[in-house]
Amino acid sequence: MNEIAKHKLTMKAYDKLGTLERILRVIRHRGGHIESLQMQLDAEQILTLTLELTTDRSISALQNQLLKLVDIISVEL
Repeated sequence: MNEIAKHKLTMKAYDKLGTLERILRVIRHRGGHIESLQMQLDAEQILTLTLELTTDRSISALQNQLLKLVDIISVEL
């Protein structure tokens, strides 16, 4: 059995209709459990999200799946 690990992700995304829902759905489908979430919107309509989450799966796989979303600009660990 895999060990549950805690991770911090910072991502930037375009603020479009449904962007946050798509991000949360990918995290849920990839086995992530969000412990905290902070979100800010800047003047250029770019969302900056900082998440702390736990998962027993590969964090790099989650990062790759998030980067496939059309509205995502970057995902940093």
